[in-house]
Amino acid sequence: MAQTNTTGDYQTTQTLETFGFLPKMDASEIQAQVAYIIANGWSPAIEHEHPSNAFDHYWTMWKLPFFGETDINAVLAELEACHRSYPDHHVRLIGYDSYTQSQGSSFVVFEAR
Repeated sequence: MAQTNTTGDYQTTQTLETFGFLPKMDASEIQAQVAYIIANGWSPAIEHEHPSNAFDHYWTMWKLPFFGETDINAVLAELEACHRSYPDHHVRLIGYDSYTQSQGSSFVVFEAR
């Protein structure tokens, strides 16, 4: 007797990171996420990768993590600089939590198509 599965496949659309299922963030929403990372005392870091390698490679880090950074605009400027340097790459922002030794936040800011 054949068994049928009536449950749908929720992974039919490939998405990137935490906010991948939501509409794209505007500038004020991205700024709010950077502010959240800094307010929690996490170290912002930026990574980038070409879309063809985004799912099977470690992403390349843009500079070193910004340890102790408290200026939201400095992080936003670095995100823009990375995107300008690699316009055909995805650009991701990470908030490293030194207490838990893990990523407190991670999301793609610029998605290349």
